Amino acid sequence: EKCRWITQDLGFDGAIDYKSEDVSEALGRLAPNGVDINFENVGGKVMDAVIGHMNNHSRMPLCGMISTYNTEGPVPGPSDFARVLMHRIHIQGFIVIDYLPRAAEAMAELAPWVASGQIKWKAHVEDGLENAVSALDRLFTGDHDGKLLVRVSAEP
Repeated sequence: EKCRWITQDLGFDGAIDYKSEDVSEALGRLAPNGVDINFENVGGKVMDAVIGHMNNHSRMPLCGMISTYNTEGPVPGPSDFARVLMHRIHIQGFIVIDYLPRAAEAMAELAPWVASGQIKWKAHVEDGLENAVSALDRLFTGDHDGKLLVRVSAEP
């Protein structure tokens, strides 16, 4: 359902169901000329698969590594780190607080795009603070559709 939403409703050329598809094989099919930019949120095996398809001088803003957040002990880096060297892949951490001074500028540009439908998004809302822990669990299972929110009280 998420892949259908991404391709049919949002208009992306392709989507990969990382739970039921081989990510590396799917990338070979969907990006036969390689990957130039990977905005990385997942980490782990998915990040390894993408690194295996990244082009020379490609870029990877690293915003999250959710697949490893509950890992016990040290989290291993990319399994093919030599590819990062040989393809001169630029990896840089991306933390939103670094850009807080530009938040008003971002809102001024993004809000009209959301209002006009140029940017589409979904919210998955769980009602009640008592459901916060189970909602948090949904982050790690993928059992949600859209930005996961917990509503603690009715909106005014």
